[in-house]
Amino acid sequence: MTAKTKVQPTARLIEVFSAIQGEGLNVGTRQLFIRFALCDLRCHFCDSAHTWDAPATCRIERSPGLRDFEIHSNPVSLPILIEWVERQNQPCLHDSISLTGGEPLLHAAFLKEFLPQVRSLTNLPIYLETGGHRPEQLAVILPYLDSVGMDLKLPSVSGESRWQEHTKFLQLCSNLHLDVFVKIIISHDTDPAELKHAASVVADVSSNIPVFLQPVTPLASGEQFTKTPILAPAPDQVLMWQALMKQFLPHVRVVPQTHKMLNQL
Repeated sequence: MTAKTKVQPTARLIEVFSAIQGEGLNVGTRQLFIRFALCDLRCHFCDSAHTWDAPATCRIERSPGLRDFEIHSNPVSLPILIEWVERQNQPCLHDSISLTGGEPLLHAAFLKEFLPQVRSLTNLPIYLETGGHRPEQLAVILPYLDSVGMDLKLPSVSGESRWQEHTKFLQLCSNLHLDVFVKIIISHDTDPAELKHAASVVADVSSNIPVFLQPVTPLASGEQFTKTPILAPAPDQVLMWQALMKQFLPHVRVVPQTHKMLNQL
């Protein structure tokens, strides 16, 4: 009887590249980004709608930061992705590996096998960027993560309402004492009552979780999902909303999308 050949897990990717992190707690650090395809949310402000579906191909940088992309077929096997990461992982260059998307947790089964190997190979911290609405999938890979950036979706801005899932998600991170922060996109039409509720959700889990208010960046032509323009908040709105949230939480910062200012797209 012949032994069964183990089927290699695969994932559908958008791209693998090296860049400066532009959002949240890790802003300004150099990260190796693995951008996964597919997302089950349809946020109105999304500037990555090209990740919502799985393309036939993905692009991989030959040299970190040079944007000299190669085109490869999807899906990508685990050994091939490990090979691409090893090629990018130059000594002393990256501060961490960023799992982004799309929604990386849609690939939890793949990540459960990939992350222990990539951690052993690179010795780099693993950072997850997520919509924060899939706590069951998070539980599968929590032991392999070092930090999590969770988007908290305000219905008035995103069109999504995920309060219960966000609460479970944050609690899981807190239970394992994982480094976690919350990012909230704010626009001209943000409902302050939702910000108050968001602050309460975070504070009920831990008042030490940092919150980052991120004013929405006006989208270029072709990027936006909705027909109604999403306008950035006025300065007085941002100041008022930060003060509102600081009644519940001590760590509330306002940070725009710095990678767009640096043209690190």
